[in-house]
Amino acid sequence: MGTHLRKLYPVVTALLLTVGNSLPGHAQSSLDEMMEALREAEPAEATRLSRDIEREWARSGSTSLDMLLRRGREALEEEQIDIAIEHFTAVTDHAPEFAEGWHARATAFYMKDLYGPALDDLQRALILNPDNYNAIFGLGVMLQEFGDYERARDAFDQVLDLHPNHENANTAREQLKSRGIGREL
Repeated sequence: MGTHLRKLYPVVTALLLTVGNSLPGHAQSSLDEMMEALREAEPAEATRLSRDIEREWARSGSTSLDMLLRRGREALEEEQIDIAIEHFTAVTDHAPEFAEGWHARATAFYMKDLYGPALDDLQRALILNPDNYNAIFGLGVMLQEFGDYERARDAFDQVLDLHPNHENANTAREQLKSRGIGREL
């Protein structure tokens, strides 16, 4: 594994533990309440809450930027990754404090096998929104692909601390346990 990647993991972990969200106070308090409810929710309620939380995270405060984010996501769904990257880059250029633009572009970079830029964008997204369980999950997936199973497990555990009903994180965590990673003796 490259030196750049080894240096990035402790930075991301520290950021996850120390940096707060940059949303306005009233929006942040509502999100904090939803995040707290998500931790305690039954599966059906968790699905609704996660949709509401992710909808809030996708609001930049600008109709134009929200449209660019939507177009980028549509391009990803249509597997037009280069177009998606262009849209997400426009979002990050015009709204560098908007975490979801960085997270979305990280996803596109990952889909194009551009792991360095994906990790850089995940780092930026998590600095801006350390509660983004989907970005943390993406980091876990990448760590798993790099063979760093212990840190992948830690990332999936962080996801499950935030969103205990996150199906993909639960599945990934169980797959690691079946490999002997994180299993109690």
